[in-house]
Amino acid sequence: MDTTTSTTLLYAALLAAAFLYITVVWRGRGSGLPPGPTGLPLVGSLLSLDPNLHTYFAGLAAKYGPIFSIRLGSKLGIVITSPALAREVLRDQDLVFANRDTPDAARSISYGGGQNIVWNPVGPTWRLLRRICVREMLSPAGLDNVHNLRRREFRATLRHLHARSGTPVDIGAQMFLTTMNVITGTLWGGNIGSESERTAVGKDFRDLVAEITEMLGAPNVSDFFPVLAPLDLQGIRRKSDVLKARFDDIFARIIQQRVKAEQDGGDTTADFLEHMLNLEKEGGDGKAPFTMTNVKALLMDMVVGGTETTSNTVEWAMAEMMHNRRILRKVQEELDAVVGRDGVVEESHLPRLRYLHLVVKETLRLHPALPLMVPHCPNADTTVGGHRVPAGSRVFVNVWAMQRDPAAWKDPLEFSPERFLQASDGGHERDFTGSELDYIPFGSGRRICAGNAMAERMTAYSLAMLLQAFDWELPQGARLDLTERFAIVMKKATPLVAMPTPRLSTPELYST
Repeated sequence: MDTTTSTTLLYAALLAAAFLYITVVWRGRGSGLPPGPTGLPLVGSLLSLDPNLHTYFAGLAAKYGPIFSIRLGSKLGIVITSPALAREVLRDQDLVFANRDTPDAARSISYGGGQNIVWNPVGPTWRLLRRICVREMLSPAGLDNVHNLRRREFRATLRHLHARSGTPVDIGAQMFLTTMNVITGTLWGGNIGSESERTAVGKDFRDLVAEITEMLGAPNVSDFFPVLAPLDLQGIRRKSDVLKARFDDIFARIIQQRVKAEQDGGDTTADFLEHMLNLEKEGGDGKAPFTMTNVKALLMDMVVGGTETTSNTVEWAMAEMMHNRRILRKVQEELDAVVGRDGVVEESHLPRLRYLHLVVKETLRLHPALPLMVPHCPNADTTVGGHRVPAGSRVFVNVWAMQRDPAAWKDPLEFSPERFLQASDGGHERDFTGSELDYIPFGSGRRICAGNAMAERMTAYSLAMLLQAFDWELPQGARLDLTERFAIVMKKATPLVAMPTPRLSTPELYST
């Protein structure tokens, strides 16, 4: 039998197995499920799937209601689009829905799917990993410990932008580089060296992170038909393996350098990497093991999860303010009142920049970093909104749609930071704790984003620096585009490119 015939028979056998699986599994599943599109035999609604899943699901919710089911190959999707139902999933039945249905690409990127925080099932290992990150890096005390590092990187960005005065700057790319230097400096004490190296290496890192998020958000036959996953028909697993290998090489070199420095008796930095390497030597905390794979998986979590999400939020905020100059002027007036133009904004000023924080909140309302969050997966059959939700289904919470719901938000498509004023002033007072389920840009419950405090601080500091030190204009003839592009992370369809003009009182302030 030749190779072509063997391959054809294999495909036929696998498709038959997939069809048999659907026939058996879906028989009897119809009763009690949420309403939703019927779909086609075998493929369900795959052929009508829109790449912009957040808007596609919002359209289906308008037709079928705030909870609907959708068959995606052999997988059942349940989509939640209301605060009340989100509370059932994320708070009332938090433990039932706390696990993940890990995509094939994520299994590669996360060193097998169970080595990091994002995709690890809730249990002793997940609790250990989260405790390490929150206690050592992301707690208020942990963030305060690296205040000088953030200040150094923001001052470097200030000097760089001043040198680029009057020339176009890709704001998202620049803030990605700043954020990445802060995060890598926090993780292992190092950043990207000289100014020329910063530009070249920073672009490589950004492209690499962008490719990873694209792989994580791409529709994948292996996820819709797990029986076909070994074939990797779209090559997504192979591409993900290549991306992971590139990052793994970087992490391995950094770890080897640190281990060698310690063996040679040199001074080592008491940073996040050092803490993890010490814990790896100890083998864990007695309740769960901690391996070198966990070390690299957590580094991947921090680099991928913390860079693009923050820089994208800064880019969206700048785009929205440049679209509405009244808001931009109001932020700058607040900065002038609190900081003035004879000094440079510091993190210590942030608590007094009330309106700036409203801008951050409103940006994350209209443009949540993860519009569908990371999908949840119930570990047992349960009920939500009176409908049956089977164990193993993939549950999406459409944060993007919930935060634009006219039933919860007045003029929901308008960018209006004032809506977050205190209730006595006629607006909504919301924070990032996930307690108010109509506003959960960082999620809610035990799976709430561990890095929300760092993201809030980095975003606010970035915007304060950009707007206190510079005025911004689009290049001649350019148009402001607010179109979204869906991946697992919400992006602008076209980068925001703008030209800075210095507004501080003396040039020397940019070089201090």
